[in-house]
Amino acid sequence: MRTVQTLLAIVVAASVGATAAAQRRPQPPKSLRLYVFDCGRLEGGDVSRFRLKREEMATTDMSVACYLVAHPKGTLMWDAGAVPDSDIKPGTGPMRYRLVLPNGAERFVTTERTLQSQLSAAGYTPADITYLALSHYHYDHTANANAFAASTWLVRPVERDAMFAAKPPDLLQPATYSALKTSKTITIAGDDHDVFGDGTVVLKATPGHSPGHQVLFLKLAKTGPVVVSGDLYHYPEERTLNRIPTFDADERQTAASRASLDAFMKKAGAQLWIQHDFNGNAKLKKAPGYYE
Repeated sequence: MRTVQTLLAIVVAASVGATAAAQRRPQPPKSLRLYVFDCGRLEGGDVSRFRLKREEMATTDMSVACYLVAHPKGTLMWDAGAVPDSDIKPGTGPMRYRLVLPNGAERFVTTERTLQSQLSAAGYTPADITYLALSHYHYDHTANANAFAASTWLVRPVERDAMFAAKPPDLLQPATYSALKTSKTITIAGDDHDVFGDGTVVLKATPGHSPGHQVLFLKLAKTGPVVVSGDLYHYPEERTLNRIPTFDADERQTAASRASLDAFMKKAGAQLWIQHDFNGNAKLKKAPGYYE
């Protein structure tokens, strides 16, 4: 009798645990949503790298933005910040973090909130993320990529090959994305990848800044069509003054990608959100608010 009672207790406990876990999972939205996370302020440093002069610019600072796309069929994490959550000291207010890249270069980012705390405020955990996509492989977009190693990684083969090469390119922090090497992966062969199959979330190839750079196109019901730029542009002045950074992998490809995307946006009636545009990003509502 005691054995039966024990077994019943185990079954009940398992059932309650499964029900609680199901209740904790966020409910899929009825229509597409976009959450914007504040992942810090990156000091621009030497702006001649962008073929710009300080007097031409509104600010040399850059925003570091991360995004969560919530679709009725799943979720997509777009970019993962510049400072790993494990390095951030919550509750201390904004702190300036010194990042040292493998080539010895230094970068400085001021931030105060972890990416996972902002995800949590929106009702999500890394376990709830169906897909991870990075605009490209640079350190200020991959800092928390390992947290999403259980998600399916959407990546272009040339980008993945460079990330795991024996000698990766400059401006990479391989330790921040090393877990992706064994993640379930979808390698994107074509220019466009329709993530959920309905045309509302599309990864578009825009090589140049890196070999497999991509931008994110969203067809939001109320906000309208939006393109999230990755690093196709860093500053709005790059676009208005037609400047291409000196450190792009292939400047001709960047120019071609920009022209192609401009034509697409004109046809789609899409607005461009430049991820690193400090003043532009400051105007966007942040999670747990969202765009739809």
